Amino acid sequence: MAYSGDDLGRIPPYRGASAGEPVRVMIYSHDTFGLGHLRRSRAIANALVPERPGVSVLIISGSPVIGGFEFGHGVDYVRIPGVTKQPDGDYRSLNLNVPIEEAVRLREALILQTAETFRPEIFIVDKEPTGFRGEIMAALERVTARGCHVVLGARDVMDDPELLVPEWERKGATEALARFYDEIWVYGLEEVYRPLARLDLPVRLARRTTYTGYLRREVPQHSSLARPPKITRRPFVLVTTGGGGDGEDVIDRVISAYEADPKIELPALIVFGPFMNRDSRRGFMDRISRHPSLDAIAFDPKIELLMTKAAAVVAMGGYNTFCEILSLDKPSLIVPRTRPRREQLIRAQEAERLGLVKALIEEDGGRDPARMAEALKALPGRNRPSEVVVPGLLDGLDVIRARFSTVLDGRRGLLAAE
Repeated sequence: MAYSGDDLGRIPPYRGASAGEPVRVMIYSHDTFGLGHLRRSRAIANALVPERPGVSVLIISGSPVIGGFEFGHGVDYVRIPGVTKQPDGDYRSLNLNVPIEEAVRLREALILQTAETFRPEIFIVDKEPTGFRGEIMAALERVTARGCHVVLGARDVMDDPELLVPEWERKGATEALARFYDEIWVYGLEEVYRPLARLDLPVRLARRTTYTGYLRREVPQHSSLARPPKITRRPFVLVTTGGGGDGEDVIDRVISAYEADPKIELPALIVFGPFMNRDSRRGFMDRISRHPSLDAIAFDPKIELLMTKAAAVVAMGGYNTFCEILSLDKPSLIVPRTRPRREQLIRAQEAERLGLVKALIEEDGGRDPARMAEALKALPGRNRPSEVVVPGLLDGLDVIRARFSTVLDGRRGLLAAE
């Protein structure tokens, strides 16, 4: 549901700007693992800057690969020290030889200083209401004291409610929402999934929740690859695991299927992702080099171009890859991760229920190469997402732009009236 402009009357006007001045938007994208937060924030930022003259969007991100992406004029970023998840589920500093607690304090100080200096009029927080280990709480205190409009941007699926509810209670996320946030944007459709349904949200925020639809992706004009792989000169299957940090299982299963069944018609191009373990990637490359129907590249920040050329896609089903599959209208096989979060599993099940994709789910950890081979052989003949009519499915960026303008016009109107 969306809330009306009448609600803006209860939002204090921003005191750091006057009507007619340029608009400053800050987006927090903590990026402790993978590429999802960064790519989503980038898409939103690039969509907002053309909305009206003078919009500047500053992304705060811990992604070590943010410099490899292109941003529209009016968009820039502040790179804070990265952190990474360890096999035991805990975190460590990505590059600095300091304890994780010290890394978080440094990140928190940089975020606060950026907020104080940039003075955003609108602050969009991606997924985590309190940030990584509470690192944005001080910044939230500061910007809301100045009347900044604060938005939580939520994925279509966060996690299994049985896991999400206690996690948010432990982090104090619901309390932070009630105290600091003005509205919620869910980057999906209520008909597909309601990610916050089991949370005890304040009534005010429940009324101010907008389901935007998924974020449509555009195809870049130029490739980032100096020389596209030869395999892309004919129909092929694109295998992508996003950042690749947790994609080893899917890639192993695809390679095993080709090794076990010579009757798979289409060759496959595997994109490892920038965060795949080097030893694992080396082992996969050794197997790939021995198979005539397989090829691989490390990473492509403009993977939309490869997906456009592909006849079909195999993916884990993270949010951004799912948006790309819908936008580029590809028959797809989703092989979701089921641990430690069940986000991809839930998305795959709901998307298959609607007929948008085919899901291959093996929660017991089984890796039958024959089953994967049969799924790969059937993949090119499966329906494209566009063959299923879901109203508003890819309206996300349009709805966000409209919401942005409504909020901004309402707030500027209050300023003009003072």
